[in-house]
Amino acid sequence: MNVSGMNWMQVEEQLKRDDRCVLPIGCTEQHAYLSLATDTILAEKLALDAAEPLGLPVFPVIPYGITPGFSAYPGTVSVRIETLCAVVRDVLDALAQQGFRRVLVVNGHGGNAPVHGFVSEWMAAREHQAKAGGAGGSARSRVQVKVHDWWNAPLVSKQVAAIDPLASHASWMENFPWTRLAGVTPPAVQKPAQPYAEWKHLGPAAIRERLGDGNFAGRYVREDDEMFAIWRVAVNETRALLESGWE
Repeated sequence: MNVSGMNWMQVEEQLKRDDRCVLPIGCTEQHAYLSLATDTILAEKLALDAAEPLGLPVFPVIPYGITPGFSAYPGTVSVRIETLCAVVRDVLDALAQQGFRRVLVVNGHGGNAPVHGFVSEWMAAREHQAKAGGAGGSARSRVQVKVHDWWNAPLVSKQVAAIDPLASHASWMENFPWTRLAGVTPPAVQKPAQPYAEWKHLGPAAIRERLGDGNFAGRYVREDDEMFAIWRVAVNETRALLESGWE
């Protein structure tokens, strides 16, 4: 359930039944011929598709991420590490205060990796505070947060590799019907793998000069039935994290 379609009273009633929720995080950055909001679109849709049968609330996606290397591409918006972590902290604080105790963060952008470490720190600090306050870190006060990088999760990675192992940022593996742009036709070629890691230290302008359109590796488009197969795996893998593994 998207909370944009709920009021506060409905959320309050939901919390009486279940303390789980989902927070998607995306990014606004170049994705070659795909939408600049690709990471945001995919994180939000995946969160909604996974949570819907379970009746769990999905909070609005955070649309900005950490992507300084692409800042020479118009439309890319990068936030500082401390900015993103501060936003995540404030959101988690608010959710915990309201009674959510199991939160799945669905991350759609590789540059947001610092969120993993931050979330671990946040949970540890909250547990220490609870113990210091006499709560003993009980299950009632503890908040469990999972961070899920959906695109390189085990089952999704296996499915992608089975279709075409040459895939990366802004390639076919992110080219779903919901990330495509009307009137834009990507090249019908396979782009050789680009040594992006060797260029990162050169700065945004040099990265753009060398990377070109933004695709890291592989074809730009594959058949929809292959993309839907990946999506089904991604939804099921994400839903499994909501259903199990909590203390």
